[in-house]
Amino acid sequence: MAVSVSVLASGSRGNSAVVQTSTTRILVDAGISCRETFKRMKVLGEDPRCLSAILITHEHCDHIYGLATLAKKLKIPVFMTGATHQCWARAMRDEDGVRPKLERLEVFAAGKSFQVGDIAITPFTIPHDAADPVGFTFRAEGVKIGFATDLGYVPASVRDHLRRCEVLIMESNHDVEMLRVGPYPWSVKQRVMSRVGHLSNDALAEFFTNDYDGEAAYVVLAHLSEHNNHPEIARRAAEKALGPRRTLLHNRVVLALQNEPLEPIRL
Repeated sequence: MAVSVSVLASGSRGNSAVVQTSTTRILVDAGISCRETFKRMKVLGEDPRCLSAILITHEHCDHIYGLATLAKKLKIPVFMTGATHQCWARAMRDEDGVRPKLERLEVFAAGKSFQVGDIAITPFTIPHDAADPVGFTFRAEGVKIGFATDLGYVPASVRDHLRRCEVLIMESNHDVEMLRVGPYPWSVKQRVMSRVGHLSNDALAEFFTNDYDGEAAYVVLAHLSEHNNHPEIARRAAEKALGPRRTLLHNRVVLALQNEPLEPIRL
């Protein structure tokens, strides 16, 4: 096997994915329970006890829900920014006010690359209402994979990081009209639509039309809202924006799901 990426879960109820080579396996976010993480990895024929590290994008519950148990059980390094760790620790205090400890915490800073096994990782700042949220690019064996979910818009800095990716995992969170008429309180709707909220189908389509280099073999639509989006609406918007650049070798559109893992994309 060369390089692969598997999305275990994607959506407002939990996010997690695995990037791996033949020697290194990295869990990106831990937004589902330890039990469910193990279950979904085993469905894909992967042994969770072979994970090399856990990377966290930010401290929101749908990205860290299973972290404490996974870290305790697997005893592997956990990488996050210092601000993200502080917020996570405050939120996870027990009834006695005791903060949890990560035995193998590794702190990184956005913009500074680091290595886990044979995978080079570059974290980059994204616009989202969290303490210090990041996206990631992963490089191994000549392959580049980009993760950019939970962002209100796509600034120039993020666009630069996402160039020349073979797999591009991008947020396509909501259909604007479905959100406007949907069940959320107006304050939540404003947050989702804000510059530090979530990327709409239309905003992602605009990125594909105007700022995307068109080089990915696979485009994965991620973090779809169950209340304010529909997979086929998201797919149609992306495919229309990608237009003639969609071929057998480039820009195959895949949807990441909330309730079941996505078949591994192998490169």
